[in-house]
Amino acid sequence: MSTAGPSQGAKAPLGGSGPRAAGERGGQIHARVVRRPVHGVLLLDKPLLLSSNQVLQRAKWLLRAEKAGHTGTLDPLATGVLPLCFGAATKFSGLHLNADKSYEAVLQLGVRTSTGDREGEVLERAPVPALDARQLERVRGCFLGTIEQLPPMHSALKKDGRALYEYARAGIEVTRSPRRVQIHELSLSWASQEGDGRRDRLRLAVRCSKGTYIRTLGEDIGAALGCGAHLTALRRVATGPFRQENCITLEQLEALDEGARMACLLPPQALLAACPRIELEAEDAGRFLSGLRRRGPWIDAPCVAVFGRTPPALLGTAHTKAGELIPGRLLNPNEIRQMLDTGGQLAPDHCQQTETTA
Repeated sequence: MSTAGPSQGAKAPLGGSGPRAAGERGGQIHARVVRRPVHGVLLLDKPLLLSSNQVLQRAKWLLRAEKAGHTGTLDPLATGVLPLCFGAATKFSGLHLNADKSYEAVLQLGVRTSTGDREGEVLERAPVPALDARQLERVRGCFLGTIEQLPPMHSALKKDGRALYEYARAGIEVTRSPRRVQIHELSLSWASQEGDGRRDRLRLAVRCSKGTYIRTLGEDIGAALGCGAHLTALRRVATGPFRQENCITLEQLEALDEGARMACLLPPQALLAACPRIELEAEDAGRFLSGLRRRGPWIDAPCVAVFGRTPPALLGTAHTKAGELIPGRLLNPNEIRQMLDTGGQLAPDHCQQTETTA
């Protein structure tokens, strides 16, 4: 599998965020786009060279959705799993930010750049030492578990209300504090093509916690090897329960008719895969949706997915403490009705079945 990924959708015209009357856009005449309520999660394989927001706006236009958001960005030079949230699903997108991520990357040894990837200017070149499997294993071990990273200047992390990349573009370097992240799994192997004999590129496979910068990890590995390094390719292969094999490309989405596009959506509860499930009967469900606490035989949990039993419908999230169900993010009656009307509530969900109450 190529970690660079296909450049699918790179030439596609980008949709906007609101209704448009017929007129010129991209040199063509486009009819009015009538927005509508769309609720669900689209697992998109982000193409090379487009920003996450460009991809989001294009998918939003293709689905004619009123409201959309994503669960964390990928750089334009990165490809892979990008869950896009529509309608009611945007209420739960924040929960997915804490999910572990898995990446595959290619690391060019002996060259440091200003951005930590191939987009930046070359800062330094150094000879690549002769490395054997034992040395790679020693370095790999140094980056497993809890490590500290200094966030890169070319990142969206905020400082005094401005993204770090804005300072970087202005030639300003600001003080940053190291952050602790978890590297759960890491493998290093040679990325040379068969028979070319090169030993200056490494293939990385990483499973890590939220907030991990793979560019920084690559730079730090290069420094530990004594020659510096930068990323030449980066692909996210999984985020939480979502895998690359379940994703659709922009080109594939564009080729479908409207009904088939809607069928690609997972229900909003797909974002609640790690949450235990609680079901409520109609009377308790109505009171819960009004923001009232419910009592039941529930063990303490920081997040649960709450469903009505009749009809079977996602109501929102909550947490349980001392036998109380305490509302969190709730759907409104219109959202529930719209999802029931379109069958979105009845699609197979990924929530764990646990205790229920009558």
